[in-house]
Amino acid sequence: MTATLAIDGLVVERGGRRVVDGLSLTLAPGDVYALLGGNGAGKSTTLFATLGLLQRSAGRVLVAGHDPAVAADAVRAATAYLPENVALYPTFTARENIAYFLDLASSPRGRDEVEGAFAAVKLAQSAWDRPVGGFSKGMRQKTAIALALLRRTPLLLLDEPTSGLDPAATRDFHALVADVASRGVSVLMVTHDLFGAADVAGRIGLLAGGRLAREWRAAATGPRFDLNALHDGVVAA
Repeated sequence: MTATLAIDGLVVERGGRRVVDGLSLTLAPGDVYALLGGNGAGKSTTLFATLGLLQRSAGRVLVAGHDPAVAADAVRAATAYLPENVALYPTFTARENIAYFLDLASSPRGRDEVEGAFAAVKLAQSAWDRPVGGFSKGMRQKTAIALALLRRTPLLLLDEPTSGLDPAATRDFHALVADVASRGVSVLMVTHDLFGAADVAGRIGLLAGGRLAREWRAAATGPRFDLNALHDGVVAA
């Protein structure tokens, strides 16, 4: 099976410092990978290098077979990126935002498809034609995930997606990520939320000093992860 995302020996330097230092990871269709680490560990830098927004000093990155250094447009067409604070037009309704961004991507969709995506992400029908300026963070995220579904990209990048969400909204978001992955989309999320990552990820990697210091895989049976071992590993790093 062809990897959706293949990162091999990635090095990114900023201000004379190696922010990412030899990172390697691979995501197959349907994988959910959580990348943990403190501030400055290189998590967001990894996402930006994947999108081709930061130049790499060494290593290889392929998104759906495309190198962002030489085919940035193809990589971005294959990727949906959800930042910590979702950028939507506040005076547009959810439906209008979706239509606008799909038109920009030259991927218009019919009314039934759009409404099906809203239903899939469990955005309340009463919100579909309301300006998003009055939406909670969780509702804005659902709108953005609906857009990702409609663009039909094989890769979804999430940057601190549950920051600022209450526990119930966090659980809903993780359920949504699991549903997206069940559709064959590969998901790379960077987060500080260790226990939330354990709820949804199949693999968890710990970045420290730009390097992958530890990696854990979900168990085939029983609890997905040994949370005590995860916590001890993160604290020790």
